[in-house]
Amino acid sequence: MANNRILFVSQEIAPYLPSNELSTLAKSLPQTIQGKGNDVRTFMPKFGSINERRNQLHEVIRLSGLNIEINGSDHPLILKVASMQPVRIQVYFIDNDDYFLKEDDDIDAFGSNRPDNDERAIYFARGTMETVKKLRWEPTIIQCSGWITALTPLYMKKKSLEEGLWQYAKIVYCVEPHHPEMAPVNKNLLKNLKDDGFDPEILKDYEDKELSVNDLHKIAIDSASGVVFLTDTPDPELLDYVNAKGIPFMLKEEALKGKESFLAFYEKI
Repeated sequence: MANNRILFVSQEIAPYLPSNELSTLAKSLPQTIQGKGNDVRTFMPKFGSINERRNQLHEVIRLSGLNIEINGSDHPLILKVASMQPVRIQVYFIDNDDYFLKEDDDIDAFGSNRPDNDERAIYFARGTMETVKKLRWEPTIIQCSGWITALTPLYMKKKSLEEGLWQYAKIVYCVEPHHPEMAPVNKNLLKNLKDDGFDPEILKDYEDKELSVNDLHKIAIDSASGVVFLTDTPDPELLDYVNAKGIPFMLKEEALKGKESFLAFYEKI
């Protein structure tokens, strides 16, 4: 599989955040897939724990400046970029001090315990979507990894229907393990999505209930062509949900074999 344009949207990538099994995969997979003749772009949030000087980030003025309105407030989009070595993949960082500045009570590099995680996920999804539009680069595969990317499939699919962008793109959602102390999903999430123009009909299954992290994953799965479980033991609720929808999936053991397993999976979906 070559000559595809693959957009990787990731919660964590080494070396920008500490190396672990998942952040290392988010680094090595785009590099090796680009080495197979594919065109790759990578996006992630510019979390406050990322050292800009050491990682040589710089702002891209022509891609910055857009105001993203969420819950009645404007939040300016700041776009920074770095080059991932040794194959020089462009990594785009969505930045905003309102949402990604490091706070003293963060339990991890992503601030999984913050009460405004719904707004942070919306901001990241919209910032990614608008930047890809400005790049005039149409991916054929969009792969999202981690809870903060969970709304990106929804936004990308909505834009493909409204404007005919990325209409042939396959969306892969990777379910990563979440921190056991992760904050509950804010009840304003559905209101904010409706304010952004989403049809209440597609959100009806999530009305009148306390939203869980699994619901956030399900919203992503609803827009996905394929699912990858990056855990040894997938949550039975999510596994049943994927099976009920007939969506192809891949488990962690197969996924961690690297590029060949992912390339085969892209062909499968």
